Amino acid sequence: MTDAIMQAYREVERAMEQYNKVLEEQVTVLRSAESADPTKLERMTHGAKAMRDSSMIYLSYAKFIAYGMPDSEEMIQEDLQA
Repeated sequence: MTDAIMQAYREVERAMEQYNKVLEEQVTVLRSAESADPTKLERMTHGAKAMRDSSMIYLSYAKFIAYGMPDSEEMIQEDLQA
């Protein structure tokens, strides 16, 4: 893994964390608003959860790639759990 690849991975990770945080904040705002549209609240809630889950999957694989796609299954498991 090169420093540039790891730096890029970390930037993507931070950006996804920030994006998910903003989505969750929007859900919180909608929940507390008396005039919130229930359909919009439901969609935002499900959308925020889907983005969080998708981000975790994406970042897991991106980290795997950033570490150079280890040759052995044992190394893969160690890297993914790190």
